[in-house]
Amino acid sequence: MGRLNRFRLGKDGRREQASLSRRGFLVTSLGAGVMFGFARPSSANQIFPLDRSLPGDGAFEPTIWCSIAPDGEITVNIIRAEMGQHIGTALARIIADEMEADWSKVRINYVDTDPKWGLMVTGGSWSVWMTWDVFRQAGAATRTAMVEEGARLLGTTPDKCTVANSIVSAGGKQISFGDIVAKGHPSHSFTPEEMARLPLKPASERRLIGNAELKALDIPAKTNGTAIYGIDARVEGMLYARPKMPPTRYGSRVRSVDDTDAKKIKGYVRYLLIEDPSEVVQGWVVVLAESYSAAIRATDALKVDWTPGETIHTSERDIQDRGRELISNKDGGVYIFNDDGVDQAFSSAHTVMEQEYTCASVLHYQLEPTNALAFEKDGVYEIHAGNQWQSLILPTLAKSLQVPESKVILRSYLLGGGFGRRLNGDYMIPAALASKALGGKPVKLILTRSDDMQFDSFRSPSVQRVRMAFDGSDRITSMDYQAAAGWPTGVMAEAFMEKGVDGKPYDQFAIAGGDHWYEVGAFRVRALRNDLAEKTFRPGWLRSVSPGWTSWGIECFLDEVAHRQKKDPAQFRLELLTAQGRNKGQAPDSVGGALRQAAVVRRLMEKVNWGKTTLPKDTAMGLATTAGQERGMPTWIGCVAQVHVDRSTGVVTCQKLTIVVDAGTVVDPDGAKAQTEGAALWGLSMALFENTEIVNGMPVDRNLNTYTPLRIADTPEMDIEFLPSTEKPMGLGEPGTTVVGPAIGNAIFNAVGVRLRHMPVRPADVLRGLQNS
Repeated sequence: MGRLNRFRLGKDGRREQASLSRRGFLVTSLGAGVMFGFARPSSANQIFPLDRSLPGDGAFEPTIWCSIAPDGEITVNIIRAEMGQHIGTALARIIADEMEADWSKVRINYVDTDPKWGLMVTGGSWSVWMTWDVFRQAGAATRTAMVEEGARLLGTTPDKCTVANSIVSAGGKQISFGDIVAKGHPSHSFTPEEMARLPLKPASERRLIGNAELKALDIPAKTNGTAIYGIDARVEGMLYARPKMPPTRYGSRVRSVDDTDAKKIKGYVRYLLIEDPSEVVQGWVVVLAESYSAAIRATDALKVDWTPGETIHTSERDIQDRGRELISNKDGGVYIFNDDGVDQAFSSAHTVMEQEYTCASVLHYQLEPTNALAFEKDGVYEIHAGNQWQSLILPTLAKSLQVPESKVILRSYLLGGGFGRRLNGDYMIPAALASKALGGKPVKLILTRSDDMQFDSFRSPSVQRVRMAFDGSDRITSMDYQAAAGWPTGVMAEAFMEKGVDGKPYDQFAIAGGDHWYEVGAFRVRALRNDLAEKTFRPGWLRSVSPGWTSWGIECFLDEVAHRQKKDPAQFRLELLTAQGRNKGQAPDSVGGALRQAAVVRRLMEKVNWGKTTLPKDTAMGLATTAGQERGMPTWIGCVAQVHVDRSTGVVTCQKLTIVVDAGTVVDPDGAKAQTEGAALWGLSMALFENTEIVNGMPVDRNLNTYTPLRIADTPEMDIEFLPSTEKPMGLGEPGTTVVGPAIGNAIFNAVGVRLRHMPVRPADVLRGLQNS
């Protein structure tokens, strides 16, 4: 194996060189310093999540978000988690474009926790949308500082200067950013208020944003093995750990432990009973060993007798029935919309249409199982792990360890997949508590795949009840939408919940998508919190969260209404996307409102020759359109799915997905397409292949022998188009997930006349539908 140069922080605070084998990253406690990162190779276009060294001597930092070194190297600080979506590249484009940087000089630095960074979270497709304004302003501040100092060095004034590709020019002379820093030693720093007042480039002058020729900065490291993930982190003298999982997520208590057989495993050290003051981790036993293989075997050999929690016999059906009960009870819940006239419209309606839609539990099943390395050094607990919401888990870790938050720091690593699982950092707690029990000794805890699936923070099963009222002319007069599910934000981040029209808090991530942009008369949306779900498991945010299932109910129901009225489903949607009232949108996030969603539908119809294409028997197209992830930051998206249904087996084959997106400005075209492809395929997986079931209080599936996500052989042809736009960029990690399921459900009906209202759609469901049709 080859050798790579690494750096550590020496006793004097300077970087010292060390040598380690490839992927042999070592976090070593040495006196007052800890080795954290590795050297920058000759190519700047790589990602180094563990290079936690300060900018080089003489570097200029006009804001906390970037710095320029005397050699011209530009470092962009990233507080978002990298889990395959190339977020560092996208964000670096924003700041580098605005500062007129030489892209070949740009590097990205994934930072550790520090209060100065503010909210550190990567989820909800927020990263580009949330960072856009700040990074443009930071780029403008850097450009301003470079022009000011460059003008001085060139003997002119800033108004006489131009800047491009990290070079300031005036009167036939020029000077690079690096030389400006090296010779001028600029010191101009900017407050947020000053940055907000700086002029920004018009869209017509952008050369990095939207440039399809630029390559992602992290690809070389990910492909040559130098990228470091949380599971790679090691420290000298650490013990490996694996948890022994209790029979219920909550309420289990250890009665007795017998490690007689575990002691026969070479390398077994001991077990620990985890007592968590935060009560997030309940009833866990952690097995410690000198190697991870020994930890796995010793955990299997350990005999633990638990008193289980109250949900030991709870099933998926029990949770769904509880959701139905909550919806049927007119009291309780939180109203998101509650227009005057809903009750009157239904009581006086000529016709009322009502349907129920359900969706199953879905696991994250990310490639890298959850893991964490924890140790105490100089009174500070260091937690080394990949995580999506550092700001959320820090207070919980402090509570678990019973230390101030200032005594806990999270070291950031690449994530081998997240999809929302690592928004919940519960897996760090037992590692930290095990280390504390051992006097701060390093402990590396890794869950096996089956452990990870058993205690996944998965997507709650859900029930939706949708009603629509019509007058004597079959005109829609009102719509009532209600949904019941476990609330992940209510369980893990209560302070982030929004307020309903009656002032009560609700989990926006358990109802988003129900608050659609269609004009349906008097409109009511009610969110119900499924308490039985939350007693049974820890509900989680899974890619697209509620729009992954609310869209199933809304878009399938609208299709049913269109067919009932004998209208083309696409034209029917266009009639409802009028952009009136609250649906007209507002600056800066939803300019154009529902008219932009209508434009997506029209373009989609053009692409697939909607209504004019003759397809083989039992083959048809279905359409769905949504506002993506959240109403407050809509990504207008539509999908036409072409499917074939085998009447003899009930097997549904998705042949093609055609998707049109208006996400505002597309910052990173390649990344945007990849994100949309991945999200759409996840949506397909949840529609036809993927789900688990709660049996005796736990997900029944433990590995891929029974859990069956989409396989590559089932991947359809895909045609994805982004509508041109200069509006503020919206999210792209999740919207593609929302439209595929209902498009497939609608296509199945168009192909064989079977209307299915539970997702995922299984062959047996199709066969039953065919028998009953």
